[in-house]
Formats: sequence, C-alpha cells, structure tokens
Amino acid sequence: MKSDLDSNRPIYLQIKETIEEDILYGRLAPEEQIPSNSQLVSHYNINPVTVLKGINLLVDEGIIFKKRGLGMFVSLDAPEKLKRRFSQAFFQEQVEPLTALAKPLGFTLREIHEMIDSAWKGEKND
Repeated sequence: MKSDLDSNRPIYLQIKETIEEDILYGRLAPEEQIPSNSQLVSHYNINPVTVLKGINLLVDEGIIFKKRGLGMFVSLDAPEKLKRRFSQAFFQEQVEPLTALAKPLGFTLREIHEMIDSAWKGEKND
C-alpha cells in the first residue's frame, strides 16, 4: 500500500489504482482479503466515503467482491483482467507514441528492438 497520495488527482481513483497495482504486482493474490475500509481511512487519513467510492469502482469492474460479514476479496480473474487493461493502456500510451516518433526519425524496427533490449538490460545507449 502506498504511503502517500497525490493531492492533484482524485483520491478515490488513487485508492482504486493502489489496490489494482497491489493485485497486478502480486502483493494481493486472488481470494485474498484487501485492507478494510477502516484500515484505508486510517492509513491515508481520508473520508470513509472517499474510500468507499474507490472500492465500489473495483466491485463494479469485478476486480474485488464482498463476502458478507468478512470484507472485500480479490476476484479469481482480477490479475488477468488488470493485465489486459494495463497492457492495452501501455500500448496506447507508450508503444504508439514511440513508433510515431521513431518512424519520422528513420529508425528501423531492428534499431528500436536493440534500443529496447539495451534499456531492458539497464545499459546506456550512447
């Protein structure tokens, strides 16, 4: 769980995104209970309605579900749903702009692959 929130973005969305990231990166597993509303309220020192708004978005998307009297839990297919959504966003926000910039600069696909491979390995491209 993140320790701070960005005051420039809606807090309920940040709560939602934090839980999504915890699921996507394996910090919360399918069928695992997420932090309770009161834990989130206390941790972030925010209004319970704000937490509930973020949680309800996750329920509506089928990422988490409620077990009456027990709390909220990660859905079995939540990691796959999130991976698909994040992959699509990654393509639109990173890959498409990269290709739109690389083509007019004359880079070949092979050169782009080599650059990505170097970056993946943590090498500097001089």
